Amino acid sequence: MPEQRLSLPQFATLVALAVEGVDVSGPELRTRWGFEVAKKDRDRLNELKLVESWKDGRSYRHVLTDRGWRRLEEELRDGELPAMQRSPGIVARGLVSLLRRYMDRSGLRPAEVSMPLEPVSPGEPTADRAPAPEAGGTTEDDLEALIRSAYARLVHRPGAYVGLARLRPLLGDVPREDVDAALVRLERLPDVNLVPESNQKTLTAQDREAGVIVGGQEKHLLWIGQE
Repeated sequence: MPEQRLSLPQFATLVALAVEGVDVSGPELRTRWGFEVAKKDRDRLNELKLVESWKDGRSYRHVLTDRGWRRLEEELRDGELPAMQRSPGIVARGLVSLLRRYMDRSGLRPAEVSMPLEPVSPGEPTADRAPAPEAGGTTEDDLEALIRSAYARLVHRPGAYVGLARLRPLLGDVPREDVDAALVRLERLPDVNLVPESNQKTLTAQDREAGVIVGGQEKHLLWIGQE
Protein backbone atom coordinates (compact mmCIF):
# COMPACT_ATOMS: atom_id res chain seq x y z
CA MET A 1 0.00 0.00 0.00
CA PRO A 2 1.28 3.52 -0.74
CA GLU A 3 3.11 5.05 2.23
CA GLN A 4 1.65 8.56 1.88
CA ARG A 5 -2.14 8.47 2.04
CA LEU A 6 -4.09 10.71 -0.29
CA SER A 7 -7.05 12.76 0.84
CA LEU A 8 -10.42 12.21 -0.81
CA PRO A 9 -10.09 15.38 -2.99
CA GLN A 10 -6.60 14.28 -4.09
CA PHE A 11 -7.79 10.77 -4.94
CA ALA A 12 -10.80 12.26 -6.77
CA THR A 13 -8.41 14.39 -8.84
CA LEU A 14 -6.47 11.31 -9.95
CA VAL A 15 -9.70 9.56 -10.92
CA ALA A 16 -11.04 12.55 -12.89
CA LEU A 17 -7.76 13.07 -14.75
CA ALA A 18 -7.54 9.35 -15.52
CA VAL A 19 -11.02 9.34 -17.04
CA GLU A 20 -10.23 12.45 -19.07
CA GLY A 21 -6.97 10.90 -20.29
CA VAL A 22 -5.55 14.28 -21.41
CA ASP A 23 -4.66 17.59 -19.79
CA VAL A 24 -7.69 19.42 -18.36
CA SER A 25 -8.15 22.98 -17.11
CA GLY A 26 -9.61 23.94 -13.76
CA PRO A 27 -12.80 25.37 -15.35
CA GLU A 28 -13.22 22.17 -17.40
CA LEU A 29 -12.98 20.09 -14.22
CA ARG A 30 -15.59 22.33 -12.60
CA THR A 31 -17.96 21.98 -15.56
CA ARG A 32 -17.53 18.24 -16.08
CA TRP A 33 -16.87 17.04 -12.54
CA GLY A 34 -18.21 19.77 -10.26
CA PHE A 35 -14.89 20.66 -8.58
CA GLU A 36 -11.57 22.41 -9.12
CA VAL A 37 -8.25 21.34 -7.66
CA ALA A 38 -7.56 23.37 -4.52
CA LYS A 39 -4.08 24.89 -4.19
CA LYS A 40 -3.10 22.63 -1.27
CA ASP A 41 -4.16 19.54 -3.23
CA ARG A 42 -2.44 20.76 -6.40
CA ASP A 43 0.77 21.44 -4.48
CA ARG A 44 0.64 18.03 -2.83
CA LEU A 45 0.00 16.10 -6.05
CA ASN A 46 2.74 18.08 -7.82
CA GLU A 47 5.14 17.43 -4.94
CA LEU A 48 4.48 13.69 -5.18
CA LYS A 49 4.92 13.95 -8.99
CA LEU A 50 1.51 12.34 -9.51
CA VAL A 51 0.09 15.30 -11.42
CA GLU A 52 1.77 17.93 -13.58
CA SER A 53 0.16 21.39 -13.43
CA TRP A 54 0.98 24.59 -15.27
CA LYS A 55 -0.52 28.05 -15.57
CA ASP A 56 -2.85 28.60 -18.52
CA GLY A 57 -4.21 32.14 -18.51
CA ARG A 58 -5.94 32.75 -15.20
CA SER A 59 -6.35 29.06 -14.35
CA TYR A 60 -4.24 25.89 -14.23
CA ARG A 61 -4.17 22.86 -16.46
CA HIS A 62 -3.51 19.44 -14.99
CA VAL A 63 -2.47 16.07 -16.40
CA LEU A 64 -1.77 12.71 -14.78
CA THR A 65 1.90 11.71 -14.92
CA ASP A 66 3.11 8.14 -15.45
CA ARG A 67 3.79 8.01 -11.71
CA GLY A 68 0.22 9.20 -11.18
CA TRP A 69 -1.14 6.38 -13.33
CA ARG A 70 0.88 3.86 -11.32
CA ARG A 71 -0.27 5.36 -8.02
CA LEU A 72 -3.90 5.20 -9.13
CA GLU A 73 -3.42 1.55 -10.05
CA GLU A 74 -1.91 0.88 -6.62
CA GLU A 75 -4.82 2.64 -4.92
CA LEU A 76 -7.39 0.73 -6.96
CA ARG A 77 -5.77 -2.66 -6.51
CA ASP A 78 -4.29 -2.61 -3.03
CA GLY A 79 -4.90 0.65 -1.24
CA GLU A 80 -7.62 1.55 1.21
CA LEU A 81 -9.77 4.18 -0.46
CA PRO A 82 -10.34 7.47 1.38
CA ALA A 83 -13.41 7.44 3.62
CA MET A 84 -16.64 8.06 1.68
CA GLN A 85 -19.93 8.19 3.52
CA ARG A 86 -23.47 6.96 2.82
CA SER A 87 -24.79 6.18 -0.67
CA PRO A 88 -22.02 7.95 -2.65
CA GLY A 89 -19.45 5.95 -0.70
CA ILE A 90 -21.27 2.69 -1.36
CA VAL A 91 -21.49 3.43 -5.09
CA ALA A 92 -17.82 4.46 -5.30
CA ARG A 93 -16.54 1.42 -3.41
CA GLY A 94 -18.74 -0.88 -5.47
CA LEU A 95 -17.56 0.55 -8.79
CA VAL A 96 -13.93 0.40 -7.69
CA SER A 97 -14.41 -3.24 -6.70
CA LEU A 98 -15.87 -4.01 -10.14
CA LEU A 99 -12.98 -2.18 -11.83
CA ARG A 100 -10.46 -4.21 -9.79
CA ARG A 101 -12.07 -7.45 -10.95
CA TYR A 102 -12.11 -6.25 -14.55
CA MET A 103 -8.42 -5.33 -14.47
CA ASP A 104 -7.51 -8.63 -12.82
CA ARG A 105 -9.41 -10.70 -15.37
CA SER A 106 -8.53 -8.70 -18.48
CA GLY A 107 -4.93 -7.89 -17.57
CA LEU A 108 -5.55 -4.26 -18.54
CA ARG A 109 -4.14 -1.32 -16.60
CA PRO A 110 -5.99 1.94 -15.85
CA ALA A 111 -4.15 3.82 -18.61
CA GLU A 112 -5.29 1.23 -21.14
CA VAL A 113 -8.87 1.16 -19.83
CA SER A 114 -8.97 4.96 -20.19
CA MET A 115 -7.93 5.01 -23.86
CA PRO A 116 -10.74 6.52 -25.96
CA LEU A 117 -12.62 4.31 -28.38
CA GLU A 118 -13.21 5.73 -31.85
CA PRO A 119 -15.43 4.10 -34.48
CA VAL A 120 -13.52 2.80 -37.48
CA SER A 121 -14.50 1.32 -40.80
CA PRO A 122 -13.85 -2.39 -41.42
CA GLY A 123 -10.21 -2.97 -42.19
CA GLU A 124 -9.01 0.34 -40.72
CA PRO A 125 -6.61 0.37 -37.73
CA THR A 126 -8.11 1.26 -34.36
CA ALA A 127 -7.16 4.52 -32.66
CA ASP A 128 -5.29 2.82 -29.83
CA ARG A 129 -3.40 0.22 -31.80
CA ALA A 130 -1.10 0.50 -34.78
CA PRO A 131 -1.60 -1.71 -37.86
CA ALA A 132 0.50 -4.81 -38.16
CA PRO A 133 3.53 -4.37 -40.45
CA GLU A 134 3.04 -5.48 -44.01
CA ALA A 135 4.87 -8.43 -45.44
CA GLY A 136 8.54 -7.60 -45.80
CA GLY A 137 8.71 -5.76 -42.48
CA THR A 138 8.70 -2.12 -41.45
CA THR A 139 11.56 0.17 -42.43
CA GLU A 140 13.65 1.83 -39.74
CA ASP A 141 12.22 5.25 -40.63
CA ASP A 142 8.65 3.92 -40.55
CA LEU A 143 9.15 2.35 -37.13
CA GLU A 144 10.77 5.44 -35.66
CA ALA A 145 7.87 7.53 -37.00
CA LEU A 146 5.44 5.04 -35.47
CA ILE A 147 7.09 5.42 -32.07
CA ARG A 148 6.97 9.21 -32.32
CA SER A 149 3.30 9.06 -33.29
CA ALA A 150 2.46 6.76 -30.37
CA TYR A 151 4.35 9.03 -27.98
CA ALA A 152 2.45 12.07 -29.27
CA ARG A 153 -0.88 10.36 -28.53
CA LEU A 154 0.13 9.79 -24.91
CA VAL A 155 1.36 13.28 -23.97
CA HIS A 156 -0.24 16.71 -23.73
CA ARG A 157 2.89 18.41 -25.09
CA PRO A 158 6.45 17.46 -26.14
CA GLY A 159 8.93 17.00 -23.31
CA ALA A 160 6.83 14.83 -20.97
CA TYR A 161 8.07 11.42 -19.84
CA VAL A 162 6.05 8.37 -20.93
CA GLY A 163 6.50 4.86 -19.60
CA LEU A 164 7.44 2.25 -22.19
CA ALA A 165 4.75 0.03 -20.68
CA ARG A 166 2.16 2.50 -21.99
CA LEU A 167 3.91 3.02 -25.32
CA ARG A 168 4.49 -0.55 -26.47
CA PRO A 169 0.79 -1.56 -26.75
CA LEU A 170 0.30 1.25 -29.30
CA LEU A 171 2.90 -0.21 -31.67
CA GLY A 172 0.81 -3.11 -32.89
CA ASP A 173 2.49 -6.40 -33.76
CA VAL A 174 5.94 -5.04 -34.55
CA PRO A 175 8.48 -7.56 -33.18
CA ARG A 176 9.94 -6.67 -29.78
CA GLU A 177 13.53 -6.76 -31.04
CA ASP A 178 12.70 -4.28 -33.83
CA VAL A 179 11.09 -1.87 -31.36
CA ASP A 180 14.06 -2.14 -28.99
CA ALA A 181 16.51 -1.44 -31.83
CA ALA A 182 14.46 1.56 -32.94
CA LEU A 183 14.40 2.97 -29.39
CA VAL A 184 18.18 2.63 -29.15
CA ARG A 185 18.59 4.45 -32.47
CA LEU A 186 16.18 7.19 -31.45
CA GLU A 187 18.03 7.86 -28.19
CA ARG A 188 21.07 8.94 -30.17
CA LEU A 189 19.08 11.89 -31.51
CA PRO A 190 19.23 15.23 -29.67
CA ASP A 191 15.44 15.43 -29.14
CA VAL A 192 15.04 11.94 -27.63
CA ASN A 193 16.01 10.57 -24.23
CA LEU A 194 15.47 7.25 -22.48
CA VAL A 195 15.93 7.11 -18.71
CA PRO A 196 15.41 4.59 -15.92
CA GLU A 197 12.69 5.20 -13.33
CA SER A 198 14.38 7.08 -10.49
CA ASN A 199 12.25 5.36 -7.85
CA GLN A 200 12.71 1.68 -8.66
CA LYS A 201 10.23 0.68 -5.93
CA THR A 202 7.37 2.11 -8.00
CA LEU A 203 8.07 -0.14 -10.99
CA THR A 204 5.49 -2.83 -11.68
CA ALA A 205 6.19 -6.15 -13.37
CA GLN A 206 4.78 -4.65 -16.58
CA ASP A 207 7.13 -1.66 -16.31
CA ARG A 208 10.15 -3.93 -15.96
CA GLU A 209 9.02 -6.18 -18.80
CA ALA A 210 8.61 -3.15 -21.09
CA GLY A 211 12.08 -1.75 -20.31
CA VAL A 212 14.83 -1.60 -22.90
CA ILE A 213 18.55 -2.11 -22.26
CA VAL A 214 20.71 0.79 -23.43
CA GLY A 215 24.39 0.88 -22.57
CA GLY A 216 23.96 -1.95 -20.08
CA GLN A 217 21.21 -0.11 -18.17
CA GLU A 218 17.48 -0.81 -18.21
CA LYS A 219 15.47 2.25 -19.27
CA HIS A 220 11.73 2.62 -18.58
CA LEU A 221 10.76 6.17 -19.58
CA LEU A 222 10.80 7.88 -22.98
CA TRP A 223 11.14 11.65 -23.49
CA ILE A 224 10.80 13.34 -26.87
CA GLY A 225 11.15 17.10 -27.24
CA GLN A 226 10.76 19.45 -30.16
CA GLU A 227 12.55 18.31 -33.31
